[in-house]
Amino acid sequence: MQSVFHLAYHVTDLEVARQFYGSVLGCAEGRSTETWVDFDFFGHQVSLHLGTPFETTNTGKVGAHMVPMPHLGVVLSLSDWQELRARLEAAGTDWVLAPTVRFEGEPGEQWTMFFRDPSGNPIEIKGYADTSGIFAT
Repeated sequence: MQSVFHLAYHVTDLEVARQFYGSVLGCAEGRSTETWVDFDFFGHQVSLHLGTPFETTNTGKVGAHMVPMPHLGVVLSLSDWQELRARLEAAGTDWVLAPTVRFEGEPGEQWTMFFRDPSGNPIEIKGYADTSGIFAT
């Protein structure tokens, strides 16, 4: 069995989170109570709990851009990444870093996009045409 990560963090409104993670990101909802809800975040378990989201700062240097740290992310196939990008664009996403390609033509070529959920939690989604390049040097 491939390992599945579990990450729990705070959101300010569970109903708004349900709409974003479920309808926009396309994540299936799992168990929930009045104070938390689980999602299948692209094959991993994310638990969203009511509370104050963690503090982030733009200290992560990605190429010429400074991005929020810490942040959550996932790696998708390029076709799944493109599908998600279209859903995020249709939802009017306010980009931290608009969809772009990095390392074009080099080992590890990847597409990336950074955005925040409605509670301000930063998320990076990467897409690879060739997933063997995920750990390329």
